[in-house]
Amino acid sequence: MTSKLNKTQELVALRAAPSILGSISTYDLSEEFLRVIGSHNFGKNKRSPQQKSWQSPLHRGLHRGGDILFATWVGLICAVPPCYMQTDFQMSVEAAELKLAQAIVPIAPRAVNPLTLDLTDDLLESDRPNLLQAIDNSIQYIRTPAAAKRYPVAGISQDLMERSLVRFRRLVQVSRTAKDLQQAVSREFDLYQSVGRDGNGSVQFTGYYEAVYKASRTKTKEFPYPLYRLPSDFQQWRSPHPTRAMLEGSQQMAGLEIAWLSDRFQAFLVHVQGSARFELPDGNLLTVGYAGKTDQPYRSVGAELVRDGKMRLEDVTLQTLIEYFKKNPQDLVMYLNRNPSFVFFRETNGKPATGSLGLPVIAERSIATDKKIFPSSGIALVRTTIPFENPTTGKLELRQIQRFALDQDTGGAIRGAGRVDIFMGTGDRAKQRAGLIKGDGELYYLVLKK
Repeated sequence: MTSKLNKTQELVALRAAPSILGSISTYDLSEEFLRVIGSHNFGKNKRSPQQKSWQSPLHRGLHRGGDILFATWVGLICAVPPCYMQTDFQMSVEAAELKLAQAIVPIAPRAVNPLTLDLTDDLLESDRPNLLQAIDNSIQYIRTPAAAKRYPVAGISQDLMERSLVRFRRLVQVSRTAKDLQQAVSREFDLYQSVGRDGNGSVQFTGYYEAVYKASRTKTKEFPYPLYRLPSDFQQWRSPHPTRAMLEGSQQMAGLEIAWLSDRFQAFLVHVQGSARFELPDGNLLTVGYAGKTDQPYRSVGAELVRDGKMRLEDVTLQTLIEYFKKNPQDLVMYLNRNPSFVFFRETNGKPATGSLGLPVIAERSIATDKKIFPSSGIALVRTTIPFENPTTGKLELRQIQRFALDQDTGGAIRGAGRVDIFMGTGDRAKQRAGLIKGDGELYYLVLKK
């Protein structure tokens, strides 16, 4: 049973990731092929001794046959499409089996408790107000009827999670240092660990962000590419819904334009991210968020380019895609239309980016996971590597972190116990940092001791 579950998790994570491999796998890749490509140890020998030192025995001992998943960051965009939040997707047999499995388990008695290590929350000293705000958002959610429908999770009740959040907030308030907070949490909380994509705790981390572009409320020569509101009769549309090629620029969508952009690929990226901020010609700001999507499947543009031999898998990043379409504008419409999925938007009146719980997500404190198997609004502890700016060179460099976060979002491509997406904020720098998050790590949840 264990080996079957491990294989299932690897298949689900591979098929669900917003990536080259995740999208290619939807094109009837056989299990035999998945097993063959899984034997290639991408990144296996690239970890530094420092990276190995902070991995738990659970993580260090895992089978590396699924290391191909390390490459799943190289999809259309390095961030998971949060535009698919609050959407029910048809799940494969493997996903259904994983859904029934326990995704988080109490840490083993002999496992290394990360709360006892020297690595502490690197943001606490400078970011305490944001952490408190993220906790408050989770407390607000956990007290709703919507939360009651999602609990219990792994034996954790709604009441226990609420008490955990309230106590954790108090500890964040009164702890003088990150070390003090970590020691207090270690005394008062139990740790649950995600079983990961392999059953041994290996979790793939990526990042997402909120974009900022120039746009117009009306069509002009400079701004000819629209985003659309949700049609009023959308609930009456027959399935299957029209494809992207059928909808974009059609008479059916006339009058539903919410904003016009200068670049078709930028407009497509807003579909991928699900929200954006627009600087209008008059100096005002327009913000839009996800309102709904068609029932057509999402397919990665990067995957299509690789399949056609236009790019190598290892070369695909957001920047290389932008450069490719600048050099080959004649290919743009064809490749965009290979993704039949279509997203609709609503004005959010200046509100910050909002997660699937209906509350704002906080930069570097909110994470997205599969809400079918993980505790919504729960207190998480994440251990992975993320990019930081070198103050001397100005370049982004990866650094190991152990940090508290709140589980407040999801995404259509976030499926299974082995995927986490970190919200990195708004704007170009957030986009750059999100695009570099592509490594493995560990995911834990904190629950107040009974």
